[in-house]
Amino acid sequence: MKYTNLLNGEWKGSEKAIKIYSPINGEELGTVPSMTREEVDYAMETAKIALNDWKNLAVIERANYLYKAAEILERDKEIIGEILAKEVSKGIKAAINEVTRTVELIRYTAEEGMRTVGEIVEGGSFEVVSKKKIALVRKEPMGLVLAIAPFNYPVNLSASKIAPALIGGNVVIFKPPTQGSISGLLLVKAFYEAGIPKGVINTVTGKGSEIGDYLIAHPMVDFINFTGSTPVGKKIGEVAGMRPIMLELGGKDGAIVMDDADLEKAAKDIVSGAFSYSGQRCTAIKRVLVMENVADKLSELITEEVKKLKVGDPFDNADITPLIDNRAADFIEGLITDAKEKGAKALTKYKREKNLLWPVLFDHVTLDMRIAWEEPFGPVLPLIRIKSMEEAIEICNGSEFGLQTSVFTRDIIKAFHIAEKLEVGTVQINNKTQRGPDNFPFLGIKGSGVGVQGIKYSIQSMTKVKSIVIDL
Repeated sequence: MKYTNLLNGEWKGSEKAIKIYSPINGEELGTVPSMTREEVDYAMETAKIALNDWKNLAVIERANYLYKAAEILERDKEIIGEILAKEVSKGIKAAINEVTRTVELIRYTAEEGMRTVGEIVEGGSFEVVSKKKIALVRKEPMGLVLAIAPFNYPVNLSASKIAPALIGGNVVIFKPPTQGSISGLLLVKAFYEAGIPKGVINTVTGKGSEIGDYLIAHPMVDFINFTGSTPVGKKIGEVAGMRPIMLELGGKDGAIVMDDADLEKAAKDIVSGAFSYSGQRCTAIKRVLVMENVADKLSELITEEVKKLKVGDPFDNADITPLIDNRAADFIEGLITDAKEKGAKALTKYKREKNLLWPVLFDHVTLDMRIAWEEPFGPVLPLIRIKSMEEAIEICNGSEFGLQTSVFTRDIIKAFHIAEKLEVGTVQINNKTQRGPDNFPFLGIKGSGVGVQGIKYSIQSMTKVKSIVIDL
C-alpha cells in the first residue's frame, strides 16, 4: 500500500518513496514518501499559517478534537495494532494495548489541558511599594513543535508528544520513525478524521540522512521534542541553540537487589522489566547489581524465569520477538562475545536466527566488560555481584546515563536512603523500571535526557509564560 503524508489538510505523496518491510519475515508492508527539503518547507510554512487560529481557540474547543481522535483510535485499535505488530515486531496483544493506552493518554491530556491555568501574583507579597501591582501570568503556546518519535512505541510515544503540544495551542510537525512510520501515520489519520483544522498537524517522512538535520535546524521550529538515541539527542542539543528542547534518550537502568529483598518477586519483576518487547525499551532493566550473599539464589530464580519466556512470532504473543533489524542484533552479539571472552558465565544458551535472538543471561559480569556499561537494546541481561550498598550506588552513578533504577529491599528506610543517593530521574522501589503511568513525571538526567515528560509536565514544557503587569 502507498501511504502519504498529511500536509495542510491533504494527503500527499512525494516523487520518491521508502519501502517498509516487516522485521518479522521481510514482508513488504507498503511505502511512505521520501520528502525533499522543499516539501519540508511547505509543511513548516503551512503549519505556521495555521498557528494563529489554532492557538486562539478556547481550550475546550481544542480538547474536543482530541476526544474525537481518541474515539477513532479506540474504534480502529485492532486494525492499527495489527499494522504496528508487523511493522516493529511487537506481540499482537502488546501492540493493541499500545493503541488502547494511547486512547487513554489522549483523553487524559484533553482533561489536563483544561486544568492548565495561569495565576495572579500580587506585588505586595514582596514589597510595600508594589502593593498595587498585579501580574496576570498566562500560559501561551511555544508555537511550532517538531515531534520526532522512536520505533519502539510508534503510536504511544508519538501521541505523548502530539497531544500535549496540541492542547497547549501549538501546531505540530510530526516526524515518525522510518520503521514505524505507517503506524505513526495511522495515528495522525485519527486526528484528520476528527476534523482537526488544516496545517495544525503536518507529517514529514524521509531518510534522516536527507532531511533529519534540515528539520532540527529549521528556523521555523520553536520547540523540539525528541525520543531516540543519546548521540542523536546530543546533536539536537547542539543544533537547537537557544530554542527549548525536550529529549528522551538512552538508559542503562539497574536493579539493585539487597540481601533482605523478596527474591522471588525481584526475579519476576527483573525478567519482566528486562525482556518485555525483547528489551527494546529505554526503561528496560539492563543490569542487575545483587549482594553476593544472595546472588546464587537470585541467579537461579532469574534463570528459571528466563526459561519460561516464549521466543518467536509476535502474532503468537511471544515474549521475545525478532529485533528491529540485523544491525541491532549484530551490536548485541558483539556485547555477548566480549562478555564471554572476558569470563562472564552464560546461564542460557546463545542462539540467533537472523534478527531473532534468544534471551541471554550472564552471571559474574565484571566492570571491564562492555555489557556492564553499554545499552544493548535487546534481550540480554548481566548480573553483577556487589559487596555493599555503597558499591551498588557507585556503579549505578558511574554510568553516562541517568534514567531509572530499581531497588529491591524490605527495609523502606534503606530504600529511601539509596534512592536519595542515586543520580537518576526515577527510582522504583520493589518494582521494575518502567515508563508509566503516563500522568507521572518521566525524565532522565545526564545522557538520558533533558526536560520532564508526563502529561501535565509535557503540557507545561510546551507552553511558555507571559506576565501582564497592571498598576491598580
